[in-house]
Amino acid sequence: MASEKVETVVAGNYVEMEREEGEPNSAKSKFSKLFWHGGSVYDAWFSCASNQVAQVLLTLPYSFSQLGMASGIVFQLFYGLMGSWTAYLISVLYVEYRTRKEREKVDFRNHVIQWFEVLDGLLGKHWRNIGLFFNCTFLLFGSVIQLIACASNIYYINDNLDKRTWTYIFGACCATTVFIPSFHNYRIWAFLGLIMTTYTAWYLTIASLIHGQVEGVKHSGPTTMVLYFTGATNILYTFGGHAVTVEIMHAMWKPQKFKLIYLIATLYVLTLTLPSASAVYWAFGDLLLNHANALSLLPRTGFRDTAVVLMLIHQFITFGFACTPLYFVWEKFIGIHDTKSLCKRALARLPVVVPIWFLAIIFPFFGPINSTVGSLLVSFTVYIIPALAHMITFSPASARENAVERPPTFLGGWPGMYCVNIFVVGWVLIVGFGFGGWASMLNFIRQIDTFGLFTKCYQCPHKP
Repeated sequence: MASEKVETVVAGNYVEMEREEGEPNSAKSKFSKLFWHGGSVYDAWFSCASNQVAQVLLTLPYSFSQLGMASGIVFQLFYGLMGSWTAYLISVLYVEYRTRKEREKVDFRNHVIQWFEVLDGLLGKHWRNIGLFFNCTFLLFGSVIQLIACASNIYYINDNLDKRTWTYIFGACCATTVFIPSFHNYRIWAFLGLIMTTYTAWYLTIASLIHGQVEGVKHSGPTTMVLYFTGATNILYTFGGHAVTVEIMHAMWKPQKFKLIYLIATLYVLTLTLPSASAVYWAFGDLLLNHANALSLLPRTGFRDTAVVLMLIHQFITFGFACTPLYFVWEKFIGIHDTKSLCKRALARLPVVVPIWFLAIIFPFFGPINSTVGSLLVSFTVYIIPALAHMITFSPASARENAVERPPTFLGGWPGMYCVNIFVVGWVLIVGFGFGGWASMLNFIRQIDTFGLFTKCYQCPHKP
C-alpha cells in the first residue's frame, strides 16, 4: 500500500509536458513562427550540435600536436561518448524534477527551469549551491572564450588593430545578445551556426590536404606529460558543452524526447572534428604547438576569409548560448525573470556582460584557456556532478521503482547504470580534474609568464 502511495505522488506523467505550448497564436506572424519561436526536436538538435563545436574546432589541431594523432582520435571518440552519457543523465534528472513538480501543480509557463533548480528540487540547497557555482563560473568563462576567439579570428583578416582592441569591439557586439529572450528564439541562429561550423571544418580539411605537408614536418607529440594532459583536457572541454542542456530541454515542446538528441548531435560533430583536426595536424605537425588557432597557418584566400567571417558570426551565436543561462540567473536574483518587457529585461542583463568583457582582456590565451576551464570547471559541471546527482537521486528503492525514465536495458538495469556513473566520476576526477588540472594550470601559468596579463596581441606574428 505504501509503494502505491509513493507512486501516486512521485511517478507523475507527461500530460503537462506534452501540452503543445508552441501551437499557433493569432498575435504572432508567420515569419516569427518560422524563424524565431522554435521548440521542436530539430531545434534542440541544431542547438546542441551548433553549441558543442564552436570555436574549439580551431583549437583541436593544436590539441592533436600535444597528444599525437592516435591519442587525439581516441580521446575524441571516448569523450564524445562520455559527454553524450552525462547529457542523457541531465535530461533524465530534468524530466524527473519537472514531472514531480507538475504533479504538485507547479506552472512553468513564465519560468525557465535551470540545472541548479533541478538539483535543488531533487537533492536540496547544498547541491543547488554547488551546481550554481560551477555552472555559472563555467558559462562565464565559456562566454569569455568566445570573445577571445572573435578577436583571434578577425586579426587574420585585419591586423591593423591588435587583438585586445578587437576584443573591445566584439565585447560591445556580443552585448546585443541581451535582446534574445530565451532558447526558443535561437531557431534560425542555431541552424545557421551549424552550417557555418560545417563549412569551416571542411575548409580546414580540404585546404590542409591541398596545401600538403610543410617542409621538414615533424609529428613528435606527445613529448611531455604537461602537453599530453593539456591536449586531452581541451577535448574534455570540447564534448562538455552541455551546461545549457536544461535550458535547451525547457525550450522544447516535448522535453522527454531529448534523450538521444545530444548523442546524435555528437556523432555529427565528430564528422567535423576528426577530419579537420587530423588533416591540419598531418600538414603542419609540430608548428601547431605555437599556433593554437589553426587558421593562422593556412594561406590567406577567399575561402579562408569566408571561414573567418562565418566563425565570427558563429562565436556571436555561441556567446549568446553561453550567456543566456547567466542572464536567467541574474534575472531571478534581481526579481524580474517573470516580466514580459523585453527592453526592461535587456537593460537589466547588461551588467552580466561587463565581467566577461574584462576577463577576456585579462586572459587572452586562445587555446590554453580552454584546457584550464575544461579541467577545473567542465569536469565537475557536466561530468562529475550529473553522475553523482543521478546516483544519489535514485539511491532510495522507492525512487528507482517509480522513476519516470528507466535505465537502458542493454546496461543491465540499475546496477549497470551505477557502474557506468562510478566509472565516469572516477575517470574525470583523476584524469580530467587531477592530471588535466595540473597540466592545464602549468601551461596557463607559462602563458602568463611568457606573454603577461592584458597582452595586446597573443601569439601574433612579429611585424617587420
